Amino acid sequence: MERVRQWARGAYERLLEWEVSGTPSHVAVIQDGNRRYARNRGDDATDGHRAGAETTEQVLEWCQELGVEELTLYTFSTENFDRPEEENEALFDLLCEKLREFADADRVHDSGVRIRAIGETQQLPERVRKAVDYAERRTAGYDTLNLNIALAYGGRAELLSAARDVAREVERDGLDPDEIDVATVERRLYEGPSRDVDLIVRTGGDERTSNFLPWHANGNEAAVYFCTPYWPEFRKVDFLRSIRTYEHREESWRKTRARRALALVRALGEAEVSEARRVLQRFKGALPSAEREALEAETDTDPELEQPAD
Repeated sequence: MERVRQWARGAYERLLEWEVSGTPSHVAVIQDGNRRYARNRGDDATDGHRAGAETTEQVLEWCQELGVEELTLYTFSTENFDRPEEENEALFDLLCEKLREFADADRVHDSGVRIRAIGETQQLPERVRKAVDYAERRTAGYDTLNLNIALAYGGRAELLSAARDVAREVERDGLDPDEIDVATVERRLYEGPSRDVDLIVRTGGDERTSNFLPWHANGNEAAVYFCTPYWPEFRKVDFLRSIRTYEHREESWRKTRARRALALVRALGEAEVSEARRVLQRFKGALPSAEREALEAETDTDPELEQPAD
């Protein structure tokens, strides 16, 4: 029966791989459930974290296989400092070990993986900061896949710090409040993610994003995939399901944009309609055939006109 189950899981995994046609550029993962996994097995929390580190290595490989360009891992939040000291110390030792191991791994250098830490890293023990610095220096020249490790990270703290920096510049340097834009804020965020988040994955059964990357994820209306396996139990099938969730979210988003643009075409005058028509031409392929035919009739577009690339 175990061989049958393995065969079925393998067949389902191959089916999901065949179905996946679009890959998110940036995946962010909340690695939840390490401690509960260990507790259910009668092990120490450290054993759960170590098992979770093995899953992290697998996820990095899956991202490389599928062409994901950026992976951000919620490894240690600011709230985690409240956990028992001996548990955190063991986790810090594991982080030091894995950061140095990753930084020296041939597969990391062969694949061009750049490792960076984001968060209030100055709050971490010196040995962890040194391991972070070592990993960042060893991989600084790569850009094929960005691996961001969120350590001592809190999304509200990040935004609050950025807001304070902007307020000081307004008061001290005379920055015009009307000139504050997205770029003004982004320059003051933690140095880390280089692009917006397309997909958030959370393991362990909880359905919340826990103050994770609010600017890069929620501002981009990222797709979210919640699943019940604890992080050490997370398998490629689960990862492929999350990618499928992202694809469905993208398809729904494109249909919504096309329908809104169609409503604009119907509502605006001729002088204002060119931009709406341009958006329609870009997204009309997302509409069902009946709506697409109606669109072409209403806007006098050529049915054979090639859509511009996204």
